[in-house]
Amino acid sequence: MSGKLLHLAESSRMQPYYRETADECTLFERSAELGLPLLLKGPTGCGKSRFVEAMAARLERELITVPCHDDTGAADLLGRWLIRGGDTVWQDGPAARAVRRGAILYLDEVAEARPDVLVLLHPLTDHRRSLHLDGTGEVLEAPEGFLLVASYNPGYQSGWKELKPSTRQRFVGLSFDYPDAPIEAEILVGETEVDASVAKQLAGLGQRLRKLDDLGLAEPASTRLLVDAALLIRSGMHPRAACRAAVLEPLTDDPEVLHAMAEVVALCF
Repeated sequence: MSGKLLHLAESSRMQPYYRETADECTLFERSAELGLPLLLKGPTGCGKSRFVEAMAARLERELITVPCHDDTGAADLLGRWLIRGGDTVWQDGPAARAVRRGAILYLDEVAEARPDVLVLLHPLTDHRRSLHLDGTGEVLEAPEGFLLVASYNPGYQSGWKELKPSTRQRFVGLSFDYPDAPIEAEILVGETEVDASVAKQLAGLGQRLRKLDDLGLAEPASTRLLVDAALLIRSGMHPRAACRAAVLEPLTDDPEVLHAMAEVVALCF
């Protein structure tokens, strides 16, 4: 990575870029003040995680993130006993650490986790605001600064992974979607410092690809993929090659679908 791109990446980590599209920042701040759990809903790569990172930085709060998946269980969040030097010691999991420290606990794609994760979260999302550690018998009371944030993709979940109404109604809800082209172009410039004209073309590409319902893509072209393409273009790669590598290839393995999307790229670049 060149020195300029490395500096850009380091700056992004220190102060995450986020472009507000409605009143989501105000809602996050109010939820943090009141200790109301917040549920972010939206498609893959639309900015949910970046939003949480940016708000944690804005509020100068510690952020503990858990990327949930099929094998994420309650013990992964609570903690476990470990053997160290012949002694048995308890090690807090991310949820226990967040509650003890009064941090923001962010459960990314929470519906992917095992059902026992949702069960342990219930006391944290009502008047009790507590977390029971089965391994130690402790009941941790969440301090005033603690905030629980969870996200999931409603369009991707199915079957038992769908969040139950009894869980959803414990959260304040906030919906996300891919932004309109002018805002998405602004985001690409803010994220990557790519030329504004290139950002406009990439945003147009994203809009076109998302309308191709007949291609049968599992997921639409996300803003995250467009950011990757912008970084490649900014590094000197030809726009068509960058879009194929960063946008088209991650979306499908079907040669015919790739060819069809490549024609759309050719129209934009």
